[in-house]
Formats: sequence, structure tokens, C-alpha cells
Amino acid sequence: MTACAIEGGTAGAATTADPGPEESGEPEEPVGAEESAGAEGAAGAVPAGPAAPWAEAPRAPGTFTLTADGAYGARLTAAPGAPGEQRAWYPERWTLDGPEPYAVPLPLHQPEEPDAQVVPLADGRVLIRRRVADRQMFSLLYPTGPATGELALGAVECDGMTLLPPSPDGSSVYGLSAGDHSSLLWLVAGGAFGPELVAEIPGHCSGGVWLDRAGRMLALDRQLPGGGPVKAVAVDLERNGEVTPLLQITPESDDRLLLADADSGLLLIRSDAPGHDRLGWGVLGSCLPVRFPECLRPADVAVTPFAVQPGQMLMPESCAVALRIDGAAGSWVGIWRPQGRRLHQLAAPEGWSAGAGYWSRDGVLHLPYANAATPCAVARIEAPGDDGPLPETGGTGRTDGGTGGTEPSGAVTPPVVCKPVPLGQAPLHRTAPPD
Repeated sequence: MTACAIEGGTAGAATTADPGPEESGEPEEPVGAEESAGAEGAAGAVPAGPAAPWAEAPRAPGTFTLTADGAYGARLTAAPGAPGEQRAWYPERWTLDGPEPYAVPLPLHQPEEPDAQVVPLADGRVLIRRRVADRQMFSLLYPTGPATGELALGAVECDGMTLLPPSPDGSSVYGLSAGDHSSLLWLVAGGAFGPELVAEIPGHCSGGVWLDRAGRMLALDRQLPGGGPVKAVAVDLERNGEVTPLLQITPESDDRLLLADADSGLLLIRSDAPGHDRLGWGVLGSCLPVRFPECLRPADVAVTPFAVQPGQMLMPESCAVALRIDGAAGSWVGIWRPQGRRLHQLAAPEGWSAGAGYWSRDGVLHLPYANAATPCAVARIEAPGDDGPLPETGGTGRTDGGTGGTEPSGAVTPPVVCKPVPLGQAPLHRTAPPD
């Protein structure tokens, strides 16, 4: 499972626990709406750039988290209030796989702290992590009549912990407690007896990307004790957390894995191997080099991938990738395919939970949002096509007169690497084939 080397010859030049009670208390009339943007709107009619800010909406302290299949979402939220007024935070679960999305509030007898974390499960329950003194406490929340049910799972004694993205199996959630010399990986939901220590991994770990549909292979970004570059590694959860190298573009570069698609093998990578941090892509297990498209570094913005189109079996170049674009004016959406080599920039719906969304297999991007007029909704955007002439190719440098977001990733000549190479021997520059 390797993705290594850099495309082109000018790389350095360009800068579960036991089930709780059954649900019995959904709202009689779910509140929500769904907004659809057809191919015409996605391709050209939707203006590029950020949506107008929603001043009255409460700013959730955490993120909007989705299950692996996009059926449920969860977040911390609060009712809008007057400026400066203190608001109480509570978990909220979104149901997204029905004919119309709707939200179910899950408040308890006291408000939650802003640093609490929530993760939805495939059965509709929501895991919450709370910090109490020097312990991390875990519970499952679910609607029951007009109230909220709570199933306590147990606690872990540690100063800090981050919940990883939900496992593809839908019932397991893992937490990562990172230290300077080692990091502890915990199964905090899905075990038989509460939180269980899965593995102790040497070094400081971060990130967290699933590499398969079974929830066995987990990728983490690791820095070894004593410092050095950050490298993505694969952790085998069925072999006592066995760690194997995953990315090494150059020995000195920081190589992080941001996203992976189990169907196609597409990997989205951030590395400073080209000279500074760049967004690139590769293929899991491939001997082809990592490529750093010029179109994925538009000027004066930060670009972060958050969703990959599933179901493109063995066709990584055709996968549509959704990206969050952050600039001085706010956040908006980018859509890109490796084979298209151009970045489409689209306005996000007002109140979008920036960086949250999922793809359907047929190429429709779903973006959850909430604003003063719509408390729970999903915008649907069809992936725009990449028809039309491409800019002239010219390596990894910008083309004359081109604008950020439309340059190709490199020459369209076939790659000359013809056999796998060990990670430590992956070429930084492509060599010409023999005469």
C-alpha cells in the first residue's frame, strides 16, 4: 500500500456497545428541506466564491460529522440568541437518508461544554465525548419520546482525546490520545466492555483515514519520537495495531494522508516534497508517482478535500472530489476530478457546515446546511463535467494567461515508471526511458 514519488521533472521548482432502547420518539412533523441543483446550475449558473454569512446563526464549536454512508449526521448546536447572550450547547442528530432531511435535538438535563465531541452511528444513536477533569467520558444518546436517552459507556483517564471519523462498519468509533513519545488508540464505542485500548503506537499521531470498507485498516500521520518528518502509516486493527509504512515521497518530506477511497484506491495527500505544502493525489498500491496538480493551488486560498465519490471501481481518475476552499471572504466549494485537471468553484449554500458533505455513487454532492429560514436542509449539486478544451500543457508550472484553478497537473504523456519500487527508493524525478 504505497503511493510515492512525484509526477514531472520540476518537482522542486513550484512552489459498539450493547444496544440501547429502541427509538420511539421522532418528531411528528420533521423539520427540514432539500434543495437540488441540476447539472446546469453546477456547471455554470452557480456563482463561484463564498456564500453570504449568516449573522444570526450560532457558531458551533465543533464540526458536523457524518456516518460513512451519509445516512446520519451529528453536531453541537444552540438556538440563535441576541448578540452577546450566553447560549447552551446540545447535541443534534440529522437524518439524511429519507425523502426529506430532518433534525432531532438531543438535550439532557444540563448543557454540554463547547469542547464536547459528537459522532453519529449507523443505528441512529450519537456518541458523545465529554471531558471531566482528567478523564474522557463516553455515552450514547438517542431520542426516546419527548426526552433524550443516555447509555453510559465508561471513561478513559487521559488529558486529551480526539474522536476519529466513524468506522465504515457503522457501529465502531475510535479515539486517539496522542503524546510526544507514543499515541494510544482506543475503541470507545463498539466494544463489549466499554472503552478498550487497541494499540500503543510509538510517536505522535494525528489525522485518521479509513483505507477499507471493513474498518480494519486505519491510516494515521505519525512523527517518530525525537522529531523528524511526518509520515502516513497504516495500522492493522486485526493484528494488534501492527504499523507499516504507507507514504514516503522523499526521506525528508512531511507526507500526510487526507482522504482515501476504498473502491477506486484514490488517495488525497498533502506533502511538502515539491518545495512547500501542496495537495496531491495517488493510487493505493500503485507504482505510479504522486501528482501535484497546479489547479489545486489557486492563489490566496486554502484548499482541503472532504469527500470522494464512491463506487468508481478501479477508476481513480474518474472520481469526483469535493474540496473546501477557504479565503478571506469565507468558505465555498470546489469540485475536481484527476482526469479533468480543472477545479470548478461553486458557491456554498447559506449556513453550510463547511467541510461537511458526501457523494452519491452517481456523482451528486450532498451539502448539509442550516440557516435562519431553514433549520435543516441538504443542497444537492451534480458534479460538473470537464468537457471543452484543456489549457496547454507545460509541466507543473503555470501556463501563460491562465487563472488559478484551471492549469493541468503536468504533461499528458504516459508515465514511464513500469514496475513497483521500494518506498525508500521511490524516484523524486521521472527518468526518461532507454532508447
